Amino acid sequence: MILIGLCLFQDCPSRQEIQGSLKQVQKLLSAHEASYLQSLRNLKKKINLLQSNAGRQASKAINSTCMKLDAPVNGRKLGKSHSIGHEVHFLCDPGYELVGSESRICQENLIWSGQQPTCRDINECASSPCLNGGTCMDEVNQFSCVCAKGWAGATCQNHTHHRAATTGPFVRPSRCTIVQGTTHCTCEPGYTISGRDSNTCTDIDECELFHNGQAGRLCLHACVNTAGGYRCSCPVGYDVTQDGRSCRDIDECATRQNNCTNDQMCINTYGGFQCVRVDCPKIPNATYVKTSPMRCERNPCPVDNKACSQAPNSFSYHYLAVVSNLSAPRVMFRVSALRQMGDTLRFSLLGGRQARRHFTVQRSDRLTGQLMLVSPVQGPATLEAEVEMSELERRVHLGKYITKVTMFVSQYEF
Repeated sequence: MILIGLCLFQDCPSRQEIQGSLKQVQKLLSAHEASYLQSLRNLKKKINLLQSNAGRQASKAINSTCMKLDAPVNGRKLGKSHSIGHEVHFLCDPGYELVGSESRICQENLIWSGQQPTCRDINECASSPCLNGGTCMDEVNQFSCVCAKGWAGATCQNHTHHRAATTGPFVRPSRCTIVQGTTHCTCEPGYTISGRDSNTCTDIDECELFHNGQAGRLCLHACVNTAGGYRCSCPVGYDVTQDGRSCRDIDECATRQNNCTNDQMCINTYGGFQCVRVDCPKIPNATYVKTSPMRCERNPCPVDNKACSQAPNSFSYHYLAVVSNLSAPRVMFRVSALRQMGDTLRFSLLGGRQARRHFTVQRSDRLTGQLMLVSPVQGPATLEAEVEMSELERRVHLGKYITKVTMFVSQYEF
């Protein structure tokens, strides 16, 4: 009826042109119908999965907690939930060391994993700190020395009849003996004779003396000179490794040493952590719902809403922690399609000048694009990049998917 009415006022299109137009409309509707049906199937699967999980959780609700765990003597317990899958951690007070499991998980059989830990007093006398026949007395987080006759000092290092007096922990008297009428004086390890004064020993500053030795620096971060020795220190957010030289990142998220709220996710970074909250974007003519903690999907569009159908189908969020001055070029993230509906898949980098200064997007295969870091980044810094994956059928837009990558760059390189 509509086509006949138009023919009264203008030239009618040919039958071949009408059939061609109808075929194009039919193909476009078929593509939209396939996409809509697939979205319905995915939604149905998610609803079934949620119902199944809810049923399993309800069946476990009765008597689904492990027995209460107590904090060890001279220690404390982190974590209050005793439900299946939950974890508790144990810490000891200063001067005590943990023996047993550092963390325990409530298992499906309602039995805690691992063994109940205890806090054992650290024996400060194990290293024999008292010199010259002194007796070590172990105390909480410290020790004291009962010196033999003729000796005094915190570690019985000073001879009470010696003429030289100490002026602090970095200056100590030497030990002198007379052999065949000749006096020989020596110093404790970490000290050396002070010039011509054989009666006085001064501390050796190992940090300065071995700063650039043949075997490399004593410490990979910072060296602290101590009386008779040295120690390596690390910046906030790091622990000294077992070799005593390097630094190891502290996972504040795993050890619950963070202040993230319940509606935030804790992202561990090198030397710290970040509290992030993923909210679905606000876009005109389209609405989004969170389908997982890191993903938002577009609600179905009305048939006549073209602006909605051209909005991104989904947004996914990813967070990376990297060290400073990471070598480049380097692949940082990959975006891939599980299946391809159209005949063309395109990948592109969104964002401003900063994103294009440090990143580029390349195709690694037919269904995968990769975000590349093209220049090293000096930390501390936070970089953001957006990768757009578009599906097309004969140059007709079928859908696009946005992946937002946030990279937290640490201040240090180790």
